[in-house]
Amino acid sequence: MSEAIDTVLFDLDGTLVDSVELIMAAYRHTMQHCLGHVPPDDLWLAGLGTPLTKQLAEFAQDAEQHEQMRVTFRDYSNIHHDKAVRGYDGVVELLRELQRRAVKLALVTSKHRVGSLRAFRVAGLTGFFEVLVCADDVDRHKPDPLPVVRALEGLGSSASSALFVGDSPHDMVAGRRAGVSTAAACWGPFARSQLEPSQPDHWLQKPADLLELL
Repeated sequence: MSEAIDTVLFDLDGTLVDSVELIMAAYRHTMQHCLGHVPPDDLWLAGLGTPLTKQLAEFAQDAEQHEQMRVTFRDYSNIHHDKAVRGYDGVVELLRELQRRAVKLALVTSKHRVGSLRAFRVAGLTGFFEVLVCADDVDRHKPDPLPVVRALEGLGSSASSALFVGDSPHDMVAGRRAGVSTAAACWGPFARSQLEPSQPDHWLQKPADLLELL
């Protein structure tokens, strides 16, 4: 019999905050500026949930172009971030309720810490999370289980009593490999058909659905 859930880990982009349009706009701008054309959106969407530098490496011809892409993407994102990013409806209310129930909370994201904290400020998410595991905190990233394992270690939680909520197949695979239960956030950019191969344990249609699992 599985343990009761006392720990919930969350992805950030596409799960807690709606930043997908900003990400896609930055991608299109970067590709047009650096390559002179924009590859299909599906090629970029497939990598959502992995670090930016890894995604850009799929398109760059060499290290110099890779760095140009990184700077272009970051500059565009920084300019437009605060107007384009918002918290998903119901997320703050969910986190307040989880906090009220003394559920341990951690962030597990492939975004760097500076960007994650900025998104927190814009979306009103500051102060909810005991532990943050960001791209600059680990040398292996989702779908590798290391970020999830580090979050559990930071909280002093066991995998058997933890749930990882994310919107991408990379989140589901990382959680499964770390031995935690997984829940797919269906309000993110990935369709259910794209998530099904990663075999989430639970499907959430809205943030409040998570409370039914506790």
